[in-house]
Amino acid sequence: MGGSTFKATAHKPRLVLVSATYRETAMPRLPDTHFLDLQAPIDRWDEALPLGNGLTGGLLWGARHELKLSLDRGDLWDTRRSAITQRPDWTCSTIRRLVRKRSQAQLVKRFDKPYDIPYPTKIPAGRLEFVFGQGNEVRAFRLDLHRAIGTAVLARSRLETFFSATAPVAMIRVTGGVPVLRLVAPPYWVSDRMNQHTLGTSTCGHGVTAAATDRTNRKTSGIPTPTDPLALAQLGYPPPRAGGHGSFSWFEQTGANGFRYAIVTGRRRRGRAVEWAVAITCTNDDPDPLALGRQRVAEALADGFDRRLKPHVRWWRAFWSRSYVRVPDLPVQKHYDLVNYFLGSASRSGAPPIPLQGVWTADTGKLPPWKGDYHHDLNTQLTYSHYLSANRLDEGRAFLDFMWKLRPTAQAFARRFYGAPGAAVPGVMAIDGAPMGGWGMYALSPTNGAWVGHLFYLHWLYTRDDRFLRARAYPYVADIGTCLAALLKPGRDRKLRLPLSSSPEIHDNSLAAWLTPNSNYDLALLRWLFGALDEMARAAGRPAAEERHWRSLFARLPKLSVMEDGLHPPAGAPGAMAGRPAGALKLSPDEALTESHRHHSHLMAIYPLGLLTMEQTRREQIILLNSLYQLDALGTGAWIGFSFTWAASLAARCGLAERARLMLDLFLRGFISRNGFHLNGDYRDLGLSRWKYRPFTLEANFAAAQAVQEMLLQSWGGTVRVFPAVPAEWTDGRFDHLRAEGAYLVSAVRRHGRTIRVAVTAERNGVLRLRNPFGLARARWNLSGVRRVGADYRVRLNSGQTLIGRRA
Repeated sequence: MGGSTFKATAHKPRLVLVSATYRETAMPRLPDTHFLDLQAPIDRWDEALPLGNGLTGGLLWGARHELKLSLDRGDLWDTRRSAITQRPDWTCSTIRRLVRKRSQAQLVKRFDKPYDIPYPTKIPAGRLEFVFGQGNEVRAFRLDLHRAIGTAVLARSRLETFFSATAPVAMIRVTGGVPVLRLVAPPYWVSDRMNQHTLGTSTCGHGVTAAATDRTNRKTSGIPTPTDPLALAQLGYPPPRAGGHGSFSWFEQTGANGFRYAIVTGRRRRGRAVEWAVAITCTNDDPDPLALGRQRVAEALADGFDRRLKPHVRWWRAFWSRSYVRVPDLPVQKHYDLVNYFLGSASRSGAPPIPLQGVWTADTGKLPPWKGDYHHDLNTQLTYSHYLSANRLDEGRAFLDFMWKLRPTAQAFARRFYGAPGAAVPGVMAIDGAPMGGWGMYALSPTNGAWVGHLFYLHWLYTRDDRFLRARAYPYVADIGTCLAALLKPGRDRKLRLPLSSSPEIHDNSLAAWLTPNSNYDLALLRWLFGALDEMARAAGRPAAEERHWRSLFARLPKLSVMEDGLHPPAGAPGAMAGRPAGALKLSPDEALTESHRHHSHLMAIYPLGLLTMEQTRREQIILLNSLYQLDALGTGAWIGFSFTWAASLAARCGLAERARLMLDLFLRGFISRNGFHLNGDYRDLGLSRWKYRPFTLEANFAAAQAVQEMLLQSWGGTVRVFPAVPAEWTDGRFDHLRAEGAYLVSAVRRHGRTIRVAVTAERNGVLRLRNPFGLARARWNLSGVRRVGADYRVRLNSGQTLIGRRA
């Protein structure tokens, strides 16, 4: 099991230029987006109010006279491995041999089928059920994002709860009629037949009930989901050991390989209210998790709800002070605020980073969708795509620290699976870094590690933390580069190619998915990787021979594959330019995209890698635009939620503001639950996609927030651009202390369709390049030495210095 230590990170709020500075440019008043109000009933866990502190999480939901609080903890995992994945021939060389033989059945049996056994997997913790008297029915729910408090209002009662940001406990307070509390354990031990029919009424020991199953999350033929989610009972755990004493009740569950976890609750009356404290502990904390849980609950009850609430609220106040965004678009604004709340609730230093469902594992009596794992062919990377610009560094470092800790495991995986030095990251990974199997062309693609490395690189670019560069970013990314360099072989044209290539997740799990090397997905990552390593080696002061090594590898790579005579924008469209003809980016040297597909992996060079931009030659501009028009021509029939949010960022990078807003609008209308969770499919059947399922994952939520930030601020290529892709309807807008490459904190105000003020604070010494934000108007600056160079303003700033510009 993966270990974790709860650590409440102390935010150090920076001065945010908000109230006094911008009073004269206040935004038109919108409804308060820091509250999520939902009417009862909430009868599904994936529509519940989400709460969390990075390590533990809860979902508040219910109907009639019963409320439920589904519980989760990030490091509750069964890390047993399939025997197949430990065989000596479970290697990349075996995959190559079977691909050459066109033996699809053996490829599936050896590399995909291990994913179908129950483990490794994330596991749910349990549930609290509050049963109120008849006539005391739940009427409404409210989530206070600013203070991270969930509330349920009943006819005669009120329940409030928060998961403490500064201690590993949850607090609950009920005023009015007092409920009966049931502590519910997941059904790890019951038979399949019982699991299907009688779980809702079976009891075990001291008031512990087995959770009822949810039979709604079944596989639909052709939909890209894992097998029908297995019942938790197939993990084969013994029944939990339940107990209680006085006002305390608990259960302790034994898992695999000696792992145990406990849920402990305690109750205390204070005046007219009744308070509960809840702790989820495990052997990662202490050899005796039950004793530790009882101790934590007793201490929390002694302090009480109000006393524990004060540091919790202070933490969240500091969290929200890090940055601020306001756009005149209520659906976008509400979702943006929710996503930042999700980050603060689900990602925290000292705790595991966000997997597919964060700290809100499905409460269905079955394994979570895709086992709640770490998918590195898009999901983790999109999940941690927005924290840098949002200036929420502590929350983002949780992922980088986690991957750094697993570096020795990644090095061992490179040696064992690829027979190569350096490091490799399994595309489908358990919490301990082990490969889980799955579709081999993606789950075991060596280039996925380069996309993980891209996050290390971006963290350095946005912070200019040279210590981080030398100690972590460069060593980690160099390990990935070393492994991939060992796999590359020269062809007849002396260009370097991988022995196998793919493009997530085109052609699904079929032989056709093995594309002619190099796919544009692989090639874009390779070209970015070796170019970035050259840059990082130079900045880190590495020997010149290392720089030459990475440059040499970059120079020997082929160019991206492009349709030279394919799709073109219609006459009059922005892409209809004179000059050398060019079509759209292809999947691989001999295959173009010819069908709608959910994963825009062939467009990695545009976003997020930024190898192709609208500021390059006319040919590159046409390639970019044709690639987007090709998506239009093929339609969204095979898209899922993240397809739309990724498309929004692609559009924003190309300056297509209206297109970016449209993609966000379609996502928000079709693919999110009423609590903001991304449900992957067009579950309302709005005609946006043929996938109608609703498995919950978080990556598209964070990608949507990043798309908003791409519309407001871009800084690729060393130039800061404010409001680069703002739709016409966003005539007013404002953001404070969004982070840009170069370690700049940027604030800006837009009013009546014009930028009227920009402020840039430097955290490192350097030359700021600011794309002219004021158009033809004259600019007034608070500092001397600001020069106009072409389309940019340039000025040297020292650390801590702020440049302020106003439209004259």
